[in-house]
Amino acid sequence: MPDPIPSLQPESISPPPLPQPPGTIFRGPDGIRAGWRIAIYLAFAVVVAFVLLLIAALFARGRILQVAQITPLGTGLGEAAIFLVAAAPALIMARIEHRKFGDYGLPAQSILGRNFWIGVIVGFLSISACLLGIFAFGGFRLTGLGIHGSAIPAATAAWAIAFLMVGLAEEFSFRGYLQFTLTSGLGFWPSALLLSALFGLAHARNPGESETGLVSVVLFGLLFCLFLRRTGNLWWAVGFHAGWDWGQTFFYGVPDSGMAAYRNLFNCSFSGPRWLTGGTVGPEASIFTPIVLGLAAIIFSRVYRENKYQTISKLPEQSAQANP
Repeated sequence: MPDPIPSLQPESISPPPLPQPPGTIFRGPDGIRAGWRIAIYLAFAVVVAFVLLLIAALFARGRILQVAQITPLGTGLGEAAIFLVAAAPALIMARIEHRKFGDYGLPAQSILGRNFWIGVIVGFLSISACLLGIFAFGGFRLTGLGIHGSAIPAATAAWAIAFLMVGLAEEFSFRGYLQFTLTSGLGFWPSALLLSALFGLAHARNPGESETGLVSVVLFGLLFCLFLRRTGNLWWAVGFHAGWDWGQTFFYGVPDSGMAAYRNLFNCSFSGPRWLTGGTVGPEASIFTPIVLGLAAIIFSRVYRENKYQTISKLPEQSAQANP
């Protein structure tokens, strides 16, 4: 008998890729275009902010709150609200775009992990180096403890939680969903420059802020973008942000945009020209801040050499169709 003709195995033949739908002003080959995604995201953010403002108005009952000092409770609650305004729309967009929330910079598996704590330590050392430089020129000195006894651990923990919220809120607001989506349309560094400029403008309303201080804020934004670019997520930047602010406001008790801290560990005094001390703004407007940030960027780039940040250009189902 002749041998049977071998049959072709169906699974060995790959089906041809499905044709991509034609592009429109609203949709491109990779789904909704970046500009429209940002518009939808911002619309959701406005709705969330409006709801929070209504709730705040009900609790305030017509009272006008004036902030002369920054406190752990006020800072923590305010930044938690900002984080909610930024994160809640991102959760909705993750469902629309068929992505994970962690793709936007805050993966849950890395929460308060190694990168975060390294960032905290480096952030604290950076503000310490800045103040050490001012001290070396006679512009800064510690004058004694501001709190004593059992108030120290309580205030330490309260300010740590407050500045964790600051780091989460500000980093995700400017380098989370917006950075991810703009990168897919403009590229990483053009998006980073744009959002860092907006980061500076957002701080312009702070009482006591100056043009020099705003330049430093923009430099902070670019440094945080470098952290994001090289580590792949925001946890290093969140840690650095929290460590710097915790050291500045609580540990050393120096002014932050003209506002004094409440229940800070040390009291201090400044003397000397504005370029050295930062004047009413605080050390963020000192000449030593951009110097320290530049050194931090150089050292970080030498240690973290690989670019790990990436955006997902195709939806999961599109990738599955293209690669069955």
